[in-house]
Amino acid sequence: MKGARRTARSIAAGLLALASLVALSGCGTAVATVGKPTVVIGAKQFTEQWIIGELYRQALTEAGYDVELKSNIGSTTIIDGALTSGQIDVYPEYTGVILQVLAKSDSMPATAAQTFREAKAYQETRGLTMLDPTPFQNRNAVAVKPAFAKKYGLRTISDLRKADHVVFAEYPDNMEGALGYHDMVKAHGITNSEVKSLNIGLQYPALDNGQVDAADVFTTDPQLARGDYTILEDVKGYYGFQNVAPVIRQGVQEEQGPGFAKTLNQVDALLTDAAVREMNRAVDTVRLSPSEVAAEFLRVNDLD
Repeated sequence: MKGARRTARSIAAGLLALASLVALSGCGTAVATVGKPTVVIGAKQFTEQWIIGELYRQALTEAGYDVELKSNIGSTTIIDGALTSGQIDVYPEYTGVILQVLAKSDSMPATAAQTFREAKAYQETRGLTMLDPTPFQNRNAVAVKPAFAKKYGLRTISDLRKADHVVFAEYPDNMEGALGYHDMVKAHGITNSEVKSLNIGLQYPALDNGQVDAADVFTTDPQLARGDYTILEDVKGYYGFQNVAPVIRQGVQEEQGPGFAKTLNQVDALLTDAAVREMNRAVDTVRLSPSEVAAEFLRVNDLD
């Protein structure tokens, strides 16, 4: 087992080294944090968030901050409540989600940059602020098997109306509200579907086994790299732009000093589509822990 573990680590290290397209040096210098309160980081309950939470925790710890990580907090509204109530100080959030779920915007901006500006402006009305966004974004998307797409001539999400009947996989806390199943089918005029509640990750075997016809997926899911699924085009821009940025309670940066934001911005600047997809794969497929994957990513980028 030890040999297998070393092999898995070597595989992941190679993948991460290839995915790390930028390397920074001299970023791990410790800062004086005497008398400063513990920074509490939050993360939602799926792989990508666990990894980003670990990246933040380890980078800040290496920089000399006293840090605590709370993972598996829950959905956007739950983790937002934890932030606004002071249970956590910072967490990574998707810019479009802020506008769609929290601000309840009726329409989405036309660019990623405008999405970030509007999300930050909204958060600043609530006693919060945001740091720089990541290069990568993770959008919701609708996936089907290629044979299903070919059978009904499916190209876009709205084309699901062409199918005789669609069994749609949705994760439990995304049934209602913006980006949820019921809103999505209404927005695209899909009346020939039924929903099957499945936890994140289970939609892929359900597609493979014919238990569902379509599924809500994330564009950085490592399963999509295999080419076994067709992503239907979001021509309506329904899912918006979804870059990640740390959301922070106002006052935390002042308490922690300028090195706090600098450290998080240095980490987020490295998070490209390729890097995040490979880190997700290292956890979900190679079966390394999020802490191991984060540590290796920081090491190859000289941030440890």
